[in-house]
Amino acid sequence: MHSFKELSQLFATHFQQKHFPAQPSNLYEPCDYFLQIGGKRIRPILTLLGNELFDEINKDAFEVATAIELFHNFTLIHDDMMDAASLRRGMQTVHTKYNSNIALLSGDVMLIKAYDFIAKIKSEYLARILQLFNKTAAEVCEGQQLDMDFEGRENVSLDDYIEMIGLKTSVLLAAALQMGAIIGGASEGNCNHLYQFGLNLGIAFQIQDDYLDAFGNPEKFGKEVGGDIKQNKKTFLFLHTLEVADEQQTQQIEQLIQENPADKVLQMLHIFKECNVDAWANELKEKYYQIALKHLDDIAVTSIRKKPLVELANFLIERES
Repeated sequence: MHSFKELSQLFATHFQQKHFPAQPSNLYEPCDYFLQIGGKRIRPILTLLGNELFDEINKDAFEVATAIELFHNFTLIHDDMMDAASLRRGMQTVHTKYNSNIALLSGDVMLIKAYDFIAKIKSEYLARILQLFNKTAAEVCEGQQLDMDFEGRENVSLDDYIEMIGLKTSVLLAAALQMGAIIGGASEGNCNHLYQFGLNLGIAFQIQDDYLDAFGNPEKFGKEVGGDIKQNKKTFLFLHTLEVADEQQTQQIEQLIQENPADKVLQMLHIFKECNVDAWANELKEKYYQIALKHLDDIAVTSIRKKPLVELANFLIERES
């Protein structure tokens, strides 16, 4: 059994290979630039963990893990454009460093490249992996569209937001685990529990992400704190604040959204704290975390094999960056 750190090192070594040709440089150089920014590579490591939960790591798991990491980075390049984000992991985003047309096309070719790696795996599970990959890719797009739709809607419920996060963020974590389990020969029941573990862990992960965007340390978080507030995003924190705010606080929020003052982030954070949304967010995060752990507990393998996934889950929801 490997720890998360050991698998991180194994995947980092595997992923160091050059994925794109040199020419045309305006298409492929941005891809290389964005991949070298790095990140924790959590999703591909989930594939390796999902495989090793049931069997020794198969080389095909590395091919699928690479495809998932390329797909994830494709979504980030496009998300940054849609969010008008200038920084990603403390570095310039692709559309900022180059331009939007280049970022659009470079993201597209990164997605296409992901399929090259899936095409390398054994035929015995190729159809299942491809079906799950395509289903997940479409769901991520659906989640992103819902996220954009919410910006123009006055009323978004917490359930609406959780559905959106499930699609935009959680399904890729869940699918990464399940693809590894499929390669590892897991039963359908075990695959389903592992998928639900990833799905609920992903929601807890996003709650933590929303929390860090508002209350995190920008040096550790790698992004500008308050970005969601500036864009009037309907995050967990914002939606709960609207639910519990009194009339005066509600009026303040509406005024901040309309007038967009220079100190908008500071004022909104003050209202968040008045409404105790920081404590509420931690309680909600814990709720989904415990649901995730229950599904992990129900998987029919020995506890020692689950240890790396428990360690990873703890890391994801206790992180500060």
